[in-house]
Amino acid sequence: MDSNLQLMLYLIPTLLGFLLILPFGRSLVTPLTEKYPSLASERGRVFSGLLLTCLAGVAVSFQTLWISSKISEGGNFCASNSILSCDDVIGNPEYNTDPIFGIPWGGIGAFVFCVLLYLVYSSSKEPNADWVSSYLKYGTYITFAGFFVIGMLVYYEIQMEKICQYCTTAHFANIAAFIGFYRLMRMNESKDWNTI
Repeated sequence: MDSNLQLMLYLIPTLLGFLLILPFGRSLVTPLTEKYPSLASERGRVFSGLLLTCLAGVAVSFQTLWISSKISEGGNFCASNSILSCDDVIGNPEYNTDPIFGIPWGGIGAFVFCVLLYLVYSSSKEPNADWVSSYLKYGTYITFAGFFVIGMLVYYEIQMEKICQYCTTAHFANIAAFIGFYRLMRMNESKDWNTI
């Protein structure tokens, strides 16, 4: 399968999740609310969008980890002569791992998105539990911290004069997740949490 076509398997769910997270997402899911009643409420819709976004984030992060492993074995995945080349970015040993532990960024992203997926899934199943407000704050803080990592990785891409499409999708998933966690955190702080 073409690498750019395969990228759509991650990008489309990320975009759909992001649209559900946004306030105007209600108009997109109105026809589905009879079949999926959780989408009728603002809280349920944002939880659904956040779950979809975090799941896509996990998947694309594992894909970048796999690409990294394949390149280290001498293979290639999406090499090109254009500015878009995930092989050049992910395969660069100087920039592909975190500077402290030497762990590939794809592995770190997969771990972080798994944590986020746990936080949002467990919160969506028990929205009135005492720990939900803490989980939503943790998710907000973790995704906010991700902005600094994204900034560093974009700086690396500028240095290489290449863009990794898969990495950019993971970055976008983090941004969408931050918005989702932040919106849910604010909703949870309101007295209308159970009516939203």
